[in-house]
Amino acid sequence: MAEIRRRSKALAVNPLKTSSTTGATLAFLGVDRAIPMLHGSQGCTAFAKVFFVRHFREPIPLQTTAMDQASTVLGADDNVIQGLETLCRKQQPSLIGLPTTGLSETQGADVRRNVREFRSQHPEHDGIAIVPVDTPDYVGCLESGFALAVRAMIDVLVTADRSRVGRRPKQVNVLVNASLTPGDLEHLRELVESFGLRPLIFPDVGDSLDGHLIADDFTPLTFGGTPLSEIMALNEAAHTIVVGRSLDSAADLLAERSGVPDTRFDHLMGLSANDRLIQLLAELSAHGVAPRIERWRAQLQDAMVDCHFMLGFARIGIAADPDLLLAMAEFVTGFGAEVVAAVAPDRGASLGDVPTAAVQIGDLEDLETLAGAAGAQLIISNSHAADTAERLGVPLLRAGFPQYDLVGGHARQWIGYRGGRQALFDLSNLLLAHHGRHHAIAPYHAVLRAPAPGAGTCPPSQHRGGRH
Repeated sequence: MAEIRRRSKALAVNPLKTSSTTGATLAFLGVDRAIPMLHGSQGCTAFAKVFFVRHFREPIPLQTTAMDQASTVLGADDNVIQGLETLCRKQQPSLIGLPTTGLSETQGADVRRNVREFRSQHPEHDGIAIVPVDTPDYVGCLESGFALAVRAMIDVLVTADRSRVGRRPKQVNVLVNASLTPGDLEHLRELVESFGLRPLIFPDVGDSLDGHLIADDFTPLTFGGTPLSEIMALNEAAHTIVVGRSLDSAADLLAERSGVPDTRFDHLMGLSANDRLIQLLAELSAHGVAPRIERWRAQLQDAMVDCHFMLGFARIGIAADPDLLLAMAEFVTGFGAEVVAAVAPDRGASLGDVPTAAVQIGDLEDLETLAGAAGAQLIISNSHAADTAERLGVPLLRAGFPQYDLVGGHARQWIGYRGGRQALFDLSNLLLAHHGRHHAIAPYHAVLRAPAPGAGTCPPSQHRGGRH
């Protein structure tokens, strides 16, 4: 078990953390015809919007309660109620997510009471779901905020009725954490469907943020994602697959209300995790494993053999949210690498099992210090770590959120046999390229070798009085 080291500084230098408000917003963006309305100042929403636009390179529908100096001091309840009424009347969304920010939490906002007051004042909008969630910027990280929003949506939308379990015998609920990309979710959907099952992925950012084009130039709501009716039918599935320990609380609530049995995975990277997933899907469907899946597995095994000489005993530093940190660390140690520096922005249930001596709760400055002292050869983190890797003189494999200096990074597939195979190749190529640039043997030039005709003058030692 890894030792969890507390923060050693009173401030963050080169921050690693993305706020829990942003994480909750990302979860709401995975619901069809939804819109998040952040309870805070315009700057709070603009900051998150810039991150999303640069990462996904898509228009992102966000709204704000636009707290100003007066509402911050005197109270912003009217801002919430008026904002909800305007959105319901003008946009008619299926769901409004209402995450708080650091400003509104410090001010003492009670968004659940605000929603009750809105319901009493505007019963004409009772058909529109509103999901409040407390996600102050100064507590948690992207992963924890995402998980809180998933739990809040289950709490509001899923009724406590255990008699409906199994009404859809082919349906498999798939609760996914914040680290899975649209490419991961697309693969997961195809994999479950290949066994003759019907996946209900929640939240489905793979459908809403996968880069599709629409007929309209702009939509104020999300386009694609998990439909509201499907979320309300989570209690009719035959089984639930949960990816990520950060979702344990949400999974517990769903299991308690629905009675649907579940199977939980820390992640879906590497050979053993995917073997377990394929075995589960085969049992649920009573189908054999397709030859193409066996071929994918063999290809991953072959890649592990091919890349062993580059990656075996490689010294790697990782900075990421807890679930992603565990996934990456177990993946790289699975083929013989060593995690010599591990940094997480906040505590999480996953950190104790990260295969390394210690995990530092901190920032990218901590990563740079630890990785430099341990002689790390490669860094795995988001785009914020680019300068860190450059100062250390090592390559960077971009993973997590945000990735603003790499086109298509948000859509990359990491999970599954094929995702693991590509990650092995990318890690090997980064190390090979770096080793070739910095450790290549310089060509030998003989000192006494005569210059070729026309190559220039002779060495000074061969000149005597200005003559040969």
